[in-house]
Order: sequence, then structure tokens, then C-alpha cells
Amino acid sequence: MRPTHSGTMSKLKNKKRNLEENEDEQLPIFDKDGGKDGHLDDGDEDQGDLSDSEESVFSGLEESGSDSDDEEEEEEDGSEEKSSDVEEDKAADGDGDDQLSAKEVIEPQTDGQHSKEKKKKKKAAGKEGGEESVASDRDSGLQISSQVDEYEHDTSDEEDIRNTVGNIPMEWYKDYPHIGYDLEGKKIFKPIRNKDELDEFLDKMENPDYWRTVQDKMTGADIRLSDEQVDLVHRLQQGKFGDVNFNEYEPAIDFFSNEVMIHPVTNRPQDKRSFIPSLIEKEKVGKLVHAIKMGWIKPHRPKETTPQYYDLWAKEDPNSILGRHKMHIPAPKMKLPGHEESYNPPPEYLMSEEERLAWEQQDPEYRKLSFLPQKLACLRAVPAYSRFIHERFERCLDLYLCPRQRKMRVNVNPEDLIPKLPKPKDLQPFPTTQSLVYRGHSSLVRSISISPSGQWLVSGSDDCTVRFWEVSTARCLKTVEVGGAVKGVAWNPNLSICLVAVSYDDTVVLLNPGLGDRLVCTATDQLISSYEEPEEVKDQPVQWAVAEGEGHEQGHRLILKHPKAVRQVTWHGKGDYLACVIPDNGSSLQVVIHQVSKRRTQNPFRKNKGLVQCVSFHPIRPYFFVATQRYVRVYNLIKQELTKKLMANCKWISSMAIHPGGDNVICGSYDCRLAWFDLDLSTKPYKVLRQHKKALRSVAYHRHYPLFVSGSDDGNVIVCHGMVYNDLLQNPLIVPVKVLKGHTITHDLGVLDVTFHPTQPWVFSSGADGTVRLFT
Repeated sequence: MRPTHSGTMSKLKNKKRNLEENEDEQLPIFDKDGGKDGHLDDGDEDQGDLSDSEESVFSGLEESGSDSDDEEEEEEDGSEEKSSDVEEDKAADGDGDDQLSAKEVIEPQTDGQHSKEKKKKKKAAGKEGGEESVASDRDSGLQISSQVDEYEHDTSDEEDIRNTVGNIPMEWYKDYPHIGYDLEGKKIFKPIRNKDELDEFLDKMENPDYWRTVQDKMTGADIRLSDEQVDLVHRLQQGKFGDVNFNEYEPAIDFFSNEVMIHPVTNRPQDKRSFIPSLIEKEKVGKLVHAIKMGWIKPHRPKETTPQYYDLWAKEDPNSILGRHKMHIPAPKMKLPGHEESYNPPPEYLMSEEERLAWEQQDPEYRKLSFLPQKLACLRAVPAYSRFIHERFERCLDLYLCPRQRKMRVNVNPEDLIPKLPKPKDLQPFPTTQSLVYRGHSSLVRSISISPSGQWLVSGSDDCTVRFWEVSTARCLKTVEVGGAVKGVAWNPNLSICLVAVSYDDTVVLLNPGLGDRLVCTATDQLISSYEEPEEVKDQPVQWAVAEGEGHEQGHRLILKHPKAVRQVTWHGKGDYLACVIPDNGSSLQVVIHQVSKRRTQNPFRKNKGLVQCVSFHPIRPYFFVATQRYVRVYNLIKQELTKKLMANCKWISSMAIHPGGDNVICGSYDCRLAWFDLDLSTKPYKVLRQHKKALRSVAYHRHYPLFVSGSDDGNVIVCHGMVYNDLLQNPLIVPVKVLKGHTITHDLGVLDVTFHPTQPWVFSSGADGTVRLFT
């Protein structure tokens, strides 16, 4: 039968008692003999055990205190080891306990195979009998007593409780009475812990080893750490190596000598692959190149060498104490003293008696200097400044009362403010060059008009003549003398009638020049001669008379006598109505409208609305435009009421023209302005052009082309592109395109009248130099 483990334990206890009895006798002898060469290393331990213990010190594997297998094996090995153990125990009095207990705590765990070998040895020892070993102990004398008992310092008499559950969380066993399984598969029960917080506190206060006691989570037992273990923990916490004897600063060993040898290390011939381009590398480089081309890989940018600065206060709260200093505006500095404030100023800074009197009479705020410069002999003679406290007080008031604000300047490029206009060459055709000059008048030519066919031109001059010209050749075909300086001429716009209205002094003469188609001329004469007087003759402000005799031969057909001098004549688009302007500020008879077919005259206005400058009929609708000095009034002739009143924003209107579409009006004025009105937009000018240096005398629109022209006393004719769009949301485009020069200024007068050719983009101008010029 196999002896039980408890039988072995009782024999070991008997052995322990015998050793205690003999201890008093043996100790003095140990002091004499064994103190010299008694060491733990002197025993005949197995080499395997030694190496295993050395390995397990560094592996950190723990083991419970009583390892009976190892102890029984040591008994078999011999008594010499026991004697050395006893001597070691004697030599180390206080520390020996700690070291022994530490050895028991960190008893090296062996692998399963090693422990099986120990168990086999233990069984063999049990069969031989424990009694024989006890007897041999008694006989051996010194050798018996020299072997120390391992169980004297054992912490428990339990069997080996090595836990075999492996590396798992021990929380899994918190609801079970056991904590794992030993090598034989039996449950390891948890130690009974009935310590409360008070017992734990008393243990902490009274137990000197409390700080080095830790709980083994695998077994649940309390383990006291040895000095070596505590030192190991401290070294690991400080980031040092676990082994005390390890030198981290060992001298470096040069594996290769620095001397160049004759023979190479290897003389192997080079591979073929060392000088053939690698296909794998080629494929990798190709992929990288493709990725760079596709933009998947960005090449490294060179690092900027310029120092990077950042705003220290960028994230500062503006409401904080430091934040307010960002918008701090320094107070204005005082003017530094100059020569006049010196005690010995140069003589030119001293005031004379007259300047002193003038300075004293001035108000203090208007004085250039707030004091009188004085000349003193030396610095000692300078008196105290009387206004010192007053000026300091004013300065203090300025500093804390004067509001200072930061003006945010907007940096605008001046070129961005100029509107982007199309180039003039994109806006052709328009007149650019002077083609013909119509010479013949001896005085200034005040008015010109062109026939609706565009073949003939009529001009009226201060030399009391009216001349008819052929447009294409500049040849004067006919000259008609009248009884005064001609103020205005107007050709009838109706193609079926050949009539020209000429105004001079208080007379308007209707001429039939007899040019062009003879059928039209004879039809005009028949129309005038077929008039029959009505039965009831009404009083009219104008006297109508039929020309006879010499005047009839020259072409005079009808003569209209007005109460005062007539300034302007203009025809209605149909050719039957004729409007005349009689400027007279004291009379209500300033505008009269004549109906030629019925020889009737009417005064459309009852009262005077200002000095009338010029009038015009609307080209399409029954509207009548009357321009006074500052306003343009638009009247509805059918409803007989005022429709609109345009404010020209200029001092004195001189001329007016209406766009063929009828929705836009231009006005020239004597204060060098040209105002463009959009009747659908506003009663104020849409654009005001200030292109001329002197007064504007005349303005005109072209019937078909988007052109308008203005003539001025500076001798220039300015042609502008004025496109009016059918889209009501789009504003007109106004672009000056050409300045035409040619007229010479005479008696401070330049261009007096301008008009367009009815079909071609040509412009006619008449000037104070007695010429009419054609620009094409």
C-alpha cells in the first residue's frame, strides 16, 4: 500500500522535535567549526533543480509555501545539505526569516514532467519507510542537527494549491465558494475572510508588514513580499531593468576592424540580377507615376523657409480687458512749439504794431496764434505763462471728452468705378469725317432743315436770305431774300407737299421752292389756291395773307403776321399743323398753332407758365412738348390737359428733340448740359452729359439709327450712340462716339443748329462762321 501523505507529515514533525532537543548542544560547535564554509550553495542539489530555480527567479512564477515533494527529495540527497541549512539559519538572525519566507513564497514552479518525477521519488521513499530515516538521523550526530527544517518557517501545512485555471478573469469565480482547481482537479476553496473595515484598519496600524502584503488573486491568499521583490517592484516603477547586475552601458564591441584588409569578406561573383533592371521595381515605379499623373499622390512641396508669424491676439475675446486694446485709437499729439514760442524769436516772427492791433481785434478762435511772440533778454526774464492751467485743463477735456472713431476706408480701384462701355468701332455707323462745306452766306447761319427725301437742304441766315442747296454737290440752287434776319426754317415732313416755313421778325412765310418733283410742286400750289373762306370770319391773333407779285414769283405762297417776333417754327408729322414760338414773358400768347389747310390759328394756352424756349410735336401720339427755362411740360392735345412735367435740372433750356419712338427726350441747355429723359422711368433726367465746354445751341435725333447729336458754342459737334431697347426693363445705352470739329468760333458763337439726314447716318451743322458742313 502507498503510504499516505499525512503519515509522512507526522514523521517530519517527530524529526522536527528531535532537532529542537539537540539544538542547545549543537549550536556552540557550529560556532567553532561550521561558520567558515557553510553556504547554501555547498549542498549536493541536483543540477536540474539549480537551473530551474535560477530560471524561475526571473520568470516570476509564484508557489505556495509548502512543497513537500522538493523537501523529501532534499532529504534523500544527504545530510550535508541539512547541516549547511542549519548553519545558514544560525548565521542570519533577523533577515534569515525574511529570506527563507521569500524563498518559500517564490519557490520555483516546475513544469508538469518535473513534478511527476518528484512524486515518483516521494513514493519510493515512502516504501523504504520513514522510521529508517529517523534512526539514521539520530546516529549521524552533527550531520543530522546541521540540516535545517523547511517546515519551521512554512506558512501552511496544506498541500500544493497551485491553481490550474489559466489566464482568465478571476471575477468569473466571485459568485462561487471556490477559486479554481489544483493539479489533481480538486476545487481550491477561497480562504475564510471575516475581516471588516475596522479589522483592516487595525491591521494597517499595527502590522509593520502591511504595506508589503499583497493578495494573490489566483489563490486568494495574502503574500508578504521580500526585500528583493520590493526592490524589483521599485526598479520597474522607475523604468529600470529588473536585474540588478545588468549593465545597460556596456562598452560597444567593434565587430569589424577599421583597418582595410587586402582580401574581401566574400569573394562570391556578382549575381546577374544585380546589373539587370528589376521588373518588380519597374512595375512599382510605373504605378507611382500613374498615381502622380492622376493626382492621387501629391509630390512633396518644398518647405517654406520664410518664418511663419501668427496673430497673438487673434482668438482674444473683444469684450475682454486685453481685447479692447485692439481698437485703441491713440490721442492726437499736441503741436510741437516752433520759433514763435521762443523767448528770443527771429525778428520776422515778432508782430508789428498794426499786426498786434489786428490780432487783438480778431476773435480768439480765428487767431492763428493763441499768444503774442515776445523778445526777452535772457531765460531768467521769461514770465510765468498766464494761460498754462487753462490750456492744460482744455487738453484734459479733449483727451477724455473728444469722441474718436475709426473710419474704415474702402480701397476702391478708380478704374472699377468707370462703367464698362462698348468700343465705338462696335457701334458703327456714325459720322466721322467732314465731307462737304456749303459756302455762300455772308453772316451766321441760325437754322437749317432738310427735305424729307434727303435731296435738298434749306438754310436761313442773318444776311436776310434763305438758300436752297443740293445735298450731294453742295451747289446752291436757289436764294430767296426776305425782309429780315432769318430766325428759323423748317421743311414740311409730308412727302406729298413741298413747303418750307421761314420765320423772320414777326412774320412767317410759307415758301414753295419748286425743287424736286414738279407734280408735287403743282399739287402744293393747287392745295393752297383751292382754299375757300368760311362764311363766319372769327377774330384770329394772326393775320393770314396770300403772297402776290414779286414775292409769288420767288416762291412766297402764304404770309402770316404775328403780334411779336417769332423765334422758332416746327411742323407736325402729318404736315398740316405748324407751331410757332413767340417768346414774351408778359403775354399769354407765346405759342400759336396754325392749320394750313383751313388757315386757322389758335392759342392753346390761356395763361403764361414761364418764358417758352421751344416746342415740339410728338412723332406718333397727340402730345405737345413745351420747354420753358427749367421745365418741359407734356400736354395731351385731345384731352387738353397737362400729362407730365419734366425737371431738367439745368438753368436755361436752349433746345429739345424727341426720339422717333416717342418715349425719350433730350434737352440741351446754356449751362453746357445735355439731359436725357426716359418718360417711362421718371420726370428727372436718366442721364446728364457734360461733354461741351460752352453752351449747347441745338440737339437732334436720327430717325432710324440709334444716334443723337449736340452742337455747342465751343465749335464742336458731338455724336453719341443712344440705343433704346424694346424691353422696358432695360435702360437706354448712351455712349459718346465722336467729336466732330470744323467750325470756327465767330463772335463767341460756334455751332448754331444741327440736323440729321433722314435716311443716311450723316449730320449737317450750321455755324456762326457762315458755313453749313456735312459730316459723313
